[in-house]
Amino acid sequence: MTLLSAFALQSNAQSDRVLRYIVEGKDTIYIDEIRASKVYSKLPKQKGKDWRKYYRLVHNFSKTYPYALAARKIVNQADQTIEDNNLKRLKRDRYINTVQDELFEMFEGPLRSLTVSQGALLMKLIDREIGKSSYMIIKDYKSGIAATFWQGVAKLFGSDLKKPYDPTGEDANIEELVKMWEDGDFEAFYFSLFWKEPPIVEIPSKYM
Repeated sequence: MTLLSAFALQSNAQSDRVLRYIVEGKDTIYIDEIRASKVYSKLPKQKGKDWRKYYRLVHNFSKTYPYALAARKIVNQADQTIEDNNLKRLKRDRYINTVQDELFEMFEGPLRSLTVSQGALLMKLIDREIGKSSYMIIKDYKSGIAATFWQGVAKLFGSDLKKPYDPTGEDANIEELVKMWEDGDFEAFYFSLFWKEPPIVEIPSKYM
């Protein structure tokens, strides 16, 4: 059960493409499909433990999902580079270290500002976007020892790098927010809850 209140409305927002058309006599009739969109009314502030938890989830999602999308692109690019250049162990490790140094320089500051609950949510979202847990990503690119070490650190903060993303179970609310983001509805939904725009997360364009 999710805590949503929404109304469907047609929207004419479309991607750039050539419209289909038919000609009847002197008339030209353009044909297109208008995507159903959602409009969210400005909701009164809700009270109660469940709502406080949900508000926190929506806010944390807005702060972390852009990083998960960046992680997906980074991992895909790294995998493609390793495959295209047939990098063996030594060159592969050098390349991974170079990427790692670049990412630390770019993202270390912003990621250190995340709260513990935001960090745990980010791990879930990375699992969703990449298709494997943070533990397996560390193990694949670095080593099993490194993965085990960071798993121990995560457990100190009540998180688990090995725990898989569960879109139909305990992570159903997160999955619903992802779908809103993909449909372009998340900003409006966020505004309906908080009466303000979601925070801006600065991600360099090369990682988006």
